[in-house]
Amino acid sequence: MNEIKKLKEAIKESKRIVIFSGAGLSTNSGIPDFRSADGLYNQRGNYTVSPEEIISHSFFISNPDDFYRFYFDKMIYPNALPNEAHRYFAYLENEGYDVTVVTQNIDDLHQMAGSSNVVELHGSVKRNYCMRCKKYYDIFEIFNPGKVPYCSCGGIIKPDVVLYEEGLKSNDISKAVDAISKCDLLIVVGTSLTVYPAAGFIRYFKGNHLALLNKTETQYDNMADIVIHDDIKNVISELNK
Repeated sequence: MNEIKKLKEAIKESKRIVIFSGAGLSTNSGIPDFRSADGLYNQRGNYTVSPEEIISHSFFISNPDDFYRFYFDKMIYPNALPNEAHRYFAYLENEGYDVTVVTQNIDDLHQMAGSSNVVELHGSVKRNYCMRCKKYYDIFEIFNPGKVPYCSCGGIIKPDVVLYEEGLKSNDISKAVDAISKCDLLIVVGTSLTVYPAAGFIRYFKGNHLALLNKTETQYDNMADIVIHDDIKNVISELNK
C-alpha cells in the first residue's frame, strides 16, 4: 500500500486527529519558511546581524528600530491567504472529525481557513500589545514599514509572537501535549522538527498512526508509520481524489 493510501485509511479510521504544522505548510501561500535556500534565515540582506539574532527578545528591546524594519520587511504578509492544505484540514473538522491544530506558525492561516481549535505555540502576528498598558492592536493598526509602532500611551507595541530567548506559554504547552497524547492520528506537516521544545511534543503521541509529511527527511521519520517526502500541495491533491 502506498503512503498516500495509508494516510487516507488512517484518516478514515480515526476520530481524534491532531495536525502539527510548521512553516513549510504556508510556503504555498507565499510565506517563506525558515531554513530552506530561500528561507527567512538566509535573507540577511543589508542587515549586519543574523535573522535569528534580530528576532530575539534582547535585540527587540535594545534595537526596536532594526527589529521592526526586518519584521515588517521579512515576516509580515498581510495579503496571504490559506492554501489547499489549510483548507483541507479545516474540511476534516467540518466532516465531523475531532481536529486540533497545533501550529508553530504565526500567520493565522489555519483560522482563516476555518479551523476552530488551534493552539498557536509561537503566537500570532495578528495580535499586538503595548508593553506599558497592554492595549491590544491588530496588525493593520501597526503595520507601517520603517517605523516602530507606539501606543497612544507612549509605550512600544510588541507583537504577540514568541521571540528567541522567550519561553512558550504554559497554557499552550498543556493544550498541545494533551491533544497529542489523546489523538488517534498525528499528522506532522511542513516542519523539519528541529525547533525545541515544540518538536519534542510528538514524543507524547500514543495513538495508532503517526504521519510525517515534509519535503525533506526529519530525525523522527523512523518513529512514523507513514512518511511522505513531497510538497504538501501534491499530497493534498492526492487526498482529495
